[in-house]
Amino acid sequence: MIIQRFFLSHPHKVGESYFEHMLFALKFSGRLFRASAAAFLHAFVPSLCETTASRSIMDMHAEIAARRAQMAKADSHPISAPAARANPAKVEDFGEKDLLQHT
Repeated sequence: MIIQRFFLSHPHKVGESYFEHMLFALKFSGRLFRASAAAFLHAFVPSLCETTASRSIMDMHAEIAARRAQMAKADSHPISAPAARANPAKVEDFGEKDLLQHT
C-alpha cells in the first residue's frame, strides 16, 4: 500500500511513530536552517559566526552516528516496538544515502 510505503515504513523501521519521526525531522531541519543562516552571515561578515555552522554540523553528525550505533545494537538484541519508542536514543537508519533525502 502506498501510505504504508511512503509514510509509515521508515518511521516504523527506526522504532518511531509517524508523528515522532516528523517531530525529529522538523527539529533537525530547524537546526540545519540555523547552521545555514550562520554560514550565510559568515560569508558576508567573516568575523561573525566563525564556528557556528561547522560546530552545529559536527554536533548533528555525532547525534546521527550515535542513533545509528544504537540501532545496530538494538538489531542485535531485538526489543519490542513500545520499548524502542521509550528509548530516548532512537536510531535513524541513514545507510549510505544522503542525510537530506531522509528528513
